[in-house]
Amino acid sequence: MEGSKLKLQDSVGYLIVNTGRKLTLNLTQLFQTHNLTSEQWSLLMSLHNEEGISQKELAERTEKDPANVTRILDQLERKGLVRRVTNPEDRRSFNMFVTESGREAALELMPVEAQFVQEILVDIPQAEIEAFKAFMLKVNRNIERRRVAAE
Repeated sequence: MEGSKLKLQDSVGYLIVNTGRKLTLNLTQLFQTHNLTSEQWSLLMSLHNEEGISQKELAERTEKDPANVTRILDQLERKGLVRRVTNPEDRRSFNMFVTESGREAALELMPVEAQFVQEILVDIPQAEIEAFKAFMLKVNRNIERRRVAAE
């Protein structure tokens, strides 16, 4: 590396963020047929897989900011894809459920997402995909370790 210059494309952080941005943009374009963003789809799929959890639990499981989860759920509820039910154990919170329309959207978009992933992973050996997953898990673990240490 020449002096203190760093090519942006050589930064691991830049590569992760830039790739994530491109993935989000492409998925949102693919989901336009259902008027969903990739963020909305991720929460819809999480609820499709595990209904009846609270908004707080959903935020924790998806590692999203609780305020953003509330905003996205508001959007999904307005679209008729999810519904809130008062938690019988705590009337201050809600449990989230997917509506029939939400279930249909989730089932229709699952193969769209699967096809997209298949296309972007074409010609990449399974060993490299597994190594990438292991790498990303380690990066996430280190980020979490750093966050906890800063508290």
